[in-house]
Amino acid sequence: MTHAQEPHGANHGSALNSLRAGVLGANDGIVSVAALLLGMAGSHASDSAILSGGIAATIAGAVSMALGEYVSVSAQRDSEKMLIAKEKQELKEIPEEEHEELVEILTGYGMTRETAHQATREIESGDLLAAHLRLELGIDGEDLTNPWAAAGWSAVSFLAGAALPMLAMVLAPFAAQAAVVAVTTIVALAITGFVSAKLADTAPIRSIVRLVVGGALGLAVTYGIGAAFGGVVG
Repeated sequence: MTHAQEPHGANHGSALNSLRAGVLGANDGIVSVAALLLGMAGSHASDSAILSGGIAATIAGAVSMALGEYVSVSAQRDSEKMLIAKEKQELKEIPEEEHEELVEILTGYGMTRETAHQATREIESGDLLAAHLRLELGIDGEDLTNPWAAAGWSAVSFLAGAALPMLAMVLAPFAAQAAVVAVTTIVALAITGFVSAKLADTAPIRSIVRLVVGGALGLAVTYGIGAAFGGVVG
């Protein structure tokens, strides 16, 4: 393995992964359920039909999000375990090459080879496996991703996100339901965009604009399709 030019220590921990999954789940819940509600409202469906459709979409979406996240994170965890096992074997069978890999990594950060060799020897006097996992692979062997936590966060956050347009639809006056759902959705997307940007340490405005514009277009399209098909059916 040659990792001298690759970024190391990229693993941010299962807690942050779960938090990000939660934000994404909430965003999906907001957009997908709001779009469905507006599409049905545009087709002039009855209140009971809209409510039933929203509840069904909320449950189905939460299950789908949880299952998808569980499968994805399980695959990642299996890959991390395989890499850990491989690294253990290499440390046992080819310690000299593994020593040289750490030297190359450290020289890649600007150390002289002499200093890198000395630093590597000091590292090897401690938890050798943990050092190699962090520096070579960006893995924390004590903090692997947790598929159950990620799945749970995704499901719960999807439900929380979906609850916003659902409540807006139920509580708003009949004549203003579509408008209230749309406004509620846009505000919620702006909030999730801000939170996503903070988690990723990027510019909040760009993230907010992307989500708000994309969400607004999605809502407009689904409402328009509902209105067009509702008129045809009617």
